[in-house]
Amino acid sequence: MAGYHVNWALAFSYLPMFIDGLFLGLGIAALSLVVGSAIGITAGALSLGRSSLVRWLVRAYVEVVRNVPILLWAYIVYYALPHLGVRVLNNVASFVLALAIYAGAYLTEIFRSGLASIPERYGEAGRAMGLTSWQRIRLITLPLMFRIVLPSLTNSFISLFKDTSVAAALAVPEITYAATYVNINTFRILESWTIASVIYLVVGYGLAFAFRAFERRYRMVT
Repeated sequence: MAGYHVNWALAFSYLPMFIDGLFLGLGIAALSLVVGSAIGITAGALSLGRSSLVRWLVRAYVEVVRNVPILLWAYIVYYALPHLGVRVLNNVASFVLALAIYAGAYLTEIFRSGLASIPERYGEAGRAMGLTSWQRIRLITLPLMFRIVLPSLTNSFISLFKDTSVAAALAVPEITYAATYVNINTFRILESWTIASVIYLVVGYGLAFAFRAFERRYRMVT
């Protein structure tokens, strides 16, 4: 780029802002995964029920949410819902809700497959032991399901972490917002976006490595 002089020192002076954005992004991804999992487990269980109407409603939710970009859901939650009388606390809470709804659609299919993969003999063994329905769910079904879907859950978390970059559109101060701020205020285009890219790359690979190690340990102890 003609006339462009790289100044890493100036860009790195904003590193604390990037680090704060990293921790915020991880927190948003984690909270969205928890809320999205609650949605996904519920919808996944309902999709295996006998009611055709309920199954159709779950399928409609999954198809509609998955085929609309996350950015539009963020705009709907943050800008449209207040006009309908639904108040969300702030831009961060709005994005967490939007990302959880978005994640829930994908997690519905993951949990549905996990629940369907559990052999019936485990439930029969629980009934033979005199366990109640809730005890069978808590002690047998959910642990087995999470063991089955764990690799997909860890991949979902990494994907959600990368999706937090969209939150910059709502002025949520995560990594991409930090890069945009540095770019606008210092005109360090190359440096700001390189720092953001390296953070996403390193953290993404780090999470993948840590989760794979956890999955191996989890399989061993269960």
